[in-house]
Amino acid sequence: MRALVVEDDARIAADLERALTAAGFRVESAADGDTAWFRGGTENYDLIVLDLNLPRLDGLTVLKRWRAEGCESPVLILTARGGWTERVEGIDAGADDYLPKPFRMEELIARARALVRRAGGRGTATQQVGRLTVDLNRMTAAIDGIPVALTPLEFRLIAYLALNRDRTVPPTELLEHLYGDDDAREANAVEAVITRLRRKLGAGVIATRRGFGYHLEGGAAPGAA
Repeated sequence: MRALVVEDDARIAADLERALTAAGFRVESAADGDTAWFRGGTENYDLIVLDLNLPRLDGLTVLKRWRAEGCESPVLILTARGGWTERVEGIDAGADDYLPKPFRMEELIARARALVRRAGGRGTATQQVGRLTVDLNRMTAAIDGIPVALTPLEFRLIAYLALNRDRTVPPTELLEHLYGDDDAREANAVEAVITRLRRKLGAGVIATRRGFGYHLEGGAAPGAA
């Protein structure tokens, strides 16, 4: 899962990045409104954490521009403005959730996971697809109830497939959500992770639709894209 943190306070931004990374997200950041507007408008994120008090372009303006331009990423607003009018304004601008500062990181992570699940049409943290069980909160996977040890990268990939079980996911999309802008994005990187996962999960869990991408057995129909 890929997240964008938009926060101009370096300490808070670093804390958010550590917490979201530990929760299974691949985190990128922006420290001002102009950079955030560009990144959110040109990249696809599973979650955006957006502070309202930003230099160069305020958070509400950024959010309104994203929505006007067709950005559908779930947005969780963070702000020191605690009044109900600001909350209404943020939600009217297109925010999906709102968390006033100061906040507990545990609550932010819970809200972040809930937003990602809802965006994927999934109501619970435990995703069952065929023989595979993925627990998004505990960041664990099991086959027929038997736990399988996965690396963070492997878990992000299998979790993304579970959240998008109703369709075939192209390798380019997986590459975008697994790796950040600072990582080398080689075309065979996804295939290498898929190969490792197949060794660990066994046959009949991750299927390939040649020329289109990957899906979980028990999820997308072979013709779905």
